Amino acid sequence: MAKKVWENQTTISEFILLGFGDQLKLQILLFLLFLLCYLVTMAGNLLIVVLVVTDRHLHTPMYFFLGNLSFLESCSSSTILPKMLSCITISIKACFTQFFIFSCLGGSECYLLSVMSYDRYLAVCRPLHYATLMNSRLCLQLAAGSWVSGLVVGTGITVRVSQLSFCGPNIIDHYFCDVIPDIKQISCTDTYLVELSAFIFVCIFTLPPFVLTMASYAYIIATILKIPSTTGRQKAFSTCSSHLTVVALFYGTLMLVYMLPGSRKLRYTKKIFSLFYTVLTPMVNPLIYSLRNKEVKEALQRVIRKFIAYSTF
Repeated sequence: MAKKVWENQTTISEFILLGFGDQLKLQILLFLLFLLCYLVTMAGNLLIVVLVVTDRHLHTPMYFFLGNLSFLESCSSSTILPKMLSCITISIKACFTQFFIFSCLGGSECYLLSVMSYDRYLAVCRPLHYATLMNSRLCLQLAAGSWVSGLVVGTGITVRVSQLSFCGPNIIDHYFCDVIPDIKQISCTDTYLVELSAFIFVCIFTLPPFVLTMASYAYIIATILKIPSTTGRQKAFSTCSSHLTVVALFYGTLMLVYMLPGSRKLRYTKKIFSLFYTVLTPMVNPLIYSLRNKEVKEALQRVIRKFIAYSTF
């Protein structure tokens, strides 16, 4: 009898992602909009990766971390948006795979953003010691630690979710396979431990890096305000405020989605909030962090000149 019940509980072979299917009149517009977002995201982030790898002038700690962030954003967007644009059904294995990759990349980005803020803190607040403190070994350790932290997050949450049984309904009210918001509706077994684990993981892997990031920028802004030159102060403050806005959007919406209770009233609101950290921040990060920088513009010009010179032969 127990075997028969278990078989009935595992008859689901795929999930249906509702996405934004309720917006029937906007389907074509939304498709074109998300397609444009994906193309812009990939073009901007891959351009940064290529420039950081090929141009020796960008072989510095700041651009090393920016290259890691751009590569991460490219992987994250490729995990979510193509599947979102192509179909509304996804197999259980593909669903768990997407959820695992997204969780890993999301956890890694949280720590990578805090590492980048620490790097900027050292550069602005302790410039004389920056080269000694932020050496190549420490850069590799910080980057590796960020990726490993993400792997721990993704593995921990996915293992918990994969232990559940799914017997229907097989509908996930989301545009990608984030099963946590709908876990109670699609699972046949008790989800308390899964929800508790997800909450603990989110607290551990978002709150500490968020606090570190905010503290770093607080020191940076305090140092900037002491700059005697008004022009230099305004320029530095403009750059830091842009960074801080994107970081606040990423962390803030991520914590709202995963730490608020999973009620039906908040479900659509959470889906909208999740667009900020899955679509918006990967798209604007190259512009905010890199493409406005003088060094990146000069590196891009050098690459274009080399390409033109090579193509003329």
